[in-house]
Amino acid sequence: MKLGHWIALFALLATIYILWQIREVILLIFAAVVLANSLNLFARWLNKRLKLPRSWAVLIAVSCLAAFVVIFFQVVIPPFVQQLQEIYVLVPQGVNQFNTWLNSLDRVLPAEARRYIPTLDSILQQVMPVANRLLGGSFAFFSSSLGAAVNILLIVVLGLMLLINPPAYRRGFLRLFPSFYRRRMDGILTECEQSLGNWIVGALISMSVIAVLSTLGLSLIGVKAALANGVLAGLLNFIPNLGPTISVVPPMAIALLDSPTKAVLVLILYIAIQQFESNLLTPFVMSQQVNLLPAVTLLSQVFFATIFGFWGLLLALPLIVVLQILIRRILVEDIMDRWHLSDSQLPAEPAFPPDGPIYEPTVIAETVIHSGNNEEDEEDGEGKEVGG
Repeated sequence: MKLGHWIALFALLATIYILWQIREVILLIFAAVVLANSLNLFARWLNKRLKLPRSWAVLIAVSCLAAFVVIFFQVVIPPFVQQLQEIYVLVPQGVNQFNTWLNSLDRVLPAEARRYIPTLDSILQQVMPVANRLLGGSFAFFSSSLGAAVNILLIVVLGLMLLINPPAYRRGFLRLFPSFYRRRMDGILTECEQSLGNWIVGALISMSVIAVLSTLGLSLIGVKAALANGVLAGLLNFIPNLGPTISVVPPMAIALLDSPTKAVLVLILYIAIQQFESNLLTPFVMSQQVNLLPAVTLLSQVFFATIFGFWGLLLALPLIVVLQILIRRILVEDIMDRWHLSDSQLPAEPAFPPDGPIYEPTVIAETVIHSGNNEEDEEDGEGKEVGG
């Protein structure tokens, strides 16, 4: 390797190291881009359909987001606070009933089986260490919650800044690439913008349907705060696989205040809704918007949650939507498909056995990316304005 190759390798390794150290900041920036792209998509729809100026369209989009946040805290949070207070009052009664049930069971069962029945004291001895760990980590939980609130505020502020003038930030990002590749990268960014918009529309449709079905089902069962639990189920559906599992806990806890049978009915209702969403709703909606394989979705959640934690789990789907476009367009089409070996580098013998199948070589047509001089390409890369 020559000196220039060593310098390039060192620069690449240094870049990877720096990006790894600031990975959380990059994820927050990506979340702000997703937010800005969503609001920009709504603003462009208002501009196209209602013929509103962009400034008014952006103002309406931001106002709708603020109104949604206010309604969420007015509709969802107060009922849960009230139900938590009721649970706190009724927990001692439930403990007494459980102790009475254990005593009656001890009198009915034979003597050989009585030793397998746990007492309330033994259960409390096993639960207390877990409770102590939870209480001991309360300050850490508060600190992480405070950090999450600061991150959300940063995402909102940065997203609004990006929303004001998207083409300027886009031109600045394209400046990071060589002049001959800026036009190609601009097309890739446009495809990413469209795919993110389609995914957001599909996710909103699924969340709305889940919220309506959950609210109606809980109302028929007679669970308190049905609207709040339905809205929460729709919002948590934004996180596939894990979100629906978390959403069933609050309504089951509230239903337990009335009877165990009602809690079982709530569990059956949520299982039925989840089966409908997984097997019918999501495949139909997402097939019309984006193409994401179920296995890829699950693996992306595990991968990004391992690296970034909760934020990686929350943004796993938009990350994989963008990454699959970047991998297909840049790595596969622009690098792998255009990689040709010289005659001296070709293997002397075929890679397959003589009795194996013989494949005709495929000739891949090269796409000319660079045309004209660098100044013209710079003007094309800077002059094209695409929102998002």
